[in-house]
Amino acid sequence: MRTIDKINDGWLFIKNAADALAAANTSGIEVTLPHTWNAEDGQDGGNDYYRGTCWYVRRFKRPILPAAGRAWLEFRGVAMTAAVYLNGRELAAHKGGYSAFRVDITDALKEDNVLVVSADNSKNEEVYPQKADFTFYGGIYRDVYLITVPLEHFAMDYYGSPAIKVTPALSEDLKEADVTVEAWVSGPAQTVQFAVGGQTQSAVVDNGHAETVFHLKEVQLWEGLADPYLYTAFAKLDSGDEISTRFGCRNFFVDAQKGFFLNGRSYPLCGAARHQDRQGVGTALTPEMMEEDLKLMLEMGANTVRLAHYQHDQYFYDLCDEAGMVLWVEIPYITQHMANPAANENTRSQMRELVVQNYNHPSIVCWGLSNEITAAGGVGEDLVENHRVLNDLCHRLDKTRPTVMAHAFMLETDDPLVMLPDIRSYNLYFGWYHGDLEMNDEWFDHFHAAHPEAVIGLSEYGADANPQYQSVNPEKGDYTDSYQAVYHEHLLKMWSSRPYIWAMHCWNMFDFGADGRAEGGKPGQNQKGLVTFDRKVKKDAFYIYKAYLSREPFVYICGRRYVDRTEEKTEIKVYSNQKEVSLFADGRLCGVQSGDKIFRFTVSVTGEHVIEAAAGECRDSITIRRADKPNPNYSASRDEEVVNWFDKPEEVVREGYYSIMDTMEDIKKNPEAAKLLAGIMAAARKSYGDVAQGVKVPESVQKMMDRESLNQTLKQARKAVTPAMIKELNHALNQIKK
Repeated sequence: MRTIDKINDGWLFIKNAADALAAANTSGIEVTLPHTWNAEDGQDGGNDYYRGTCWYVRRFKRPILPAAGRAWLEFRGVAMTAAVYLNGRELAAHKGGYSAFRVDITDALKEDNVLVVSADNSKNEEVYPQKADFTFYGGIYRDVYLITVPLEHFAMDYYGSPAIKVTPALSEDLKEADVTVEAWVSGPAQTVQFAVGGQTQSAVVDNGHAETVFHLKEVQLWEGLADPYLYTAFAKLDSGDEISTRFGCRNFFVDAQKGFFLNGRSYPLCGAARHQDRQGVGTALTPEMMEEDLKLMLEMGANTVRLAHYQHDQYFYDLCDEAGMVLWVEIPYITQHMANPAANENTRSQMRELVVQNYNHPSIVCWGLSNEITAAGGVGEDLVENHRVLNDLCHRLDKTRPTVMAHAFMLETDDPLVMLPDIRSYNLYFGWYHGDLEMNDEWFDHFHAAHPEAVIGLSEYGADANPQYQSVNPEKGDYTDSYQAVYHEHLLKMWSSRPYIWAMHCWNMFDFGADGRAEGGKPGQNQKGLVTFDRKVKKDAFYIYKAYLSREPFVYICGRRYVDRTEEKTEIKVYSNQKEVSLFADGRLCGVQSGDKIFRFTVSVTGEHVIEAAAGECRDSITIRRADKPNPNYSASRDEEVVNWFDKPEEVVREGYYSIMDTMEDIKKNPEAAKLLAGIMAAARKSYGDVAQGVKVPESVQKMMDRESLNQTLKQARKAVTPAMIKELNHALNQIKK
């Protein structure tokens, strides 16, 4: 019989040591796992968080082992590269910061033991990720276990997996299932006793592998959010070693015209992506934090989560199985392909661990090969070949799930890489980084018309929002809560009329650490989340998703943080999934509207007022008040805000000459004006960081973006393009006759 002991306490953290021996003899800081050394400096901006090798030391007594038994350490996550030493001997190394791995420590054990673990998140050319818009936290940031097993035991060295695999196959009428159960064994075991659904079967061990098939009648399906029923498969050896895993019986497919289907019925997928960090905590999450994350997603009405951009904690997969959430999972093969054999092998190792460790989760429906992998270097043959290998690897390991890629917007839609995986999605940010909102609709309509046989989804889209920032006239690039809500209103409306979009994954459910960022009033954060980094504030956009997705009756008044209002009459916008909303000001009925999800009212602002909305039994209220001047806390600081370059329109436009108010399409028609445009756009790209420097925008996308005025495009790049530069540019354009 195996024993499993969590050993999260009693560790010493040493930031600097020459080697494992030096670390073992250094007095460090006492820590309890999970732990990351980047919980603060990885979230404060400056892109200067510590990336290097740190050390963890723990002392323990020799565990009691059964006769000829073995002792193993199980690490659920060490970022990014780990080496494990026991009593001065290096026993193992692991390259990949997000998957579990195990180390056999039996032969190095003494009565008193010194365990040293190095964790290294430094830059290198081998282990992914190396370039991306999120913080690469370092540390032993998940649980560690000491496990003892008898001589005959289920394999501990099978890619960090539970060593049991379950594959249900449903009948056409979905009423019965053949369930194949496999197990991997170490030692001289002859048979494995399996049990599923009250049935037991014995299977012979052949070359360390045993397999049997159960037939289930009147099978209970895993039905997503409605009824996520889980079975349990057990496996036992004569030695007493026993393991188990949960699984679900479900059938799904994706149709290029009608989207995602679960158990024979249409099941439109809409939700968000999730990073595994939190403010002040980094990646060292507790189970309670993971539970809160899922609770917020369920409250919003989401039925799918993209677990970006790497393997997440097993506990979160378990929670999603139990809740009925549909998952997209992936490896951290992101942004920039490193064209060398070691890096390619690292992608394959991380993929193998992702699939084998998570195969049994019914919530998972696809394996993500990469994310925006062409963003920093384009498409090369080594990149394409590595994706072919990954694609084939996934199909060998799992014949039941499709592969998927999240393509960067700059990848031409007719590039062969687009169609390499079984299904695909694109990351599009029209209406935020570039272009306008309607370009999202145009892009999808064009893709679907050109490739009606191809499954297509939207894997990233979003707008940064600081919930403190409010505006009566929200616009792209202003970082307001108000604009983010407008943005997502449009994207959800677009999705609702296009059933062929197989999945919508908003970027992101939560604000997350991106230490290279310094914008929107919160350095070190990407603020595209629908909920703040600390999970304390649900932004207005959270509730437009709830209006579309949730069946729980509710009513919500937007703009609750926009208290001080200078306008005499103000718009009160209400979200609800009810068909009728009544609005009251200071107890007096202002109006009743019938509608669909979004309700707009106008009220007079003369002093301080309590505004209340009612929809059936649901109520919500906010307080607003008349102000003499705008509240300066509602907008970005002067060096950040989306500026109005000129005080008067006549300062911008000179009749018969070019100006920044012209579209880029028109400006490019004149060689002299086009040269000026090229110069300012090179400066603008700097505001998007080093990843953007190698970006080549597809011709089809560029044509759409060129229809936008140069003024609108440059507002988004205010960090790199100053008002003085704009005035100089406009003056130069004003000298060029049309």
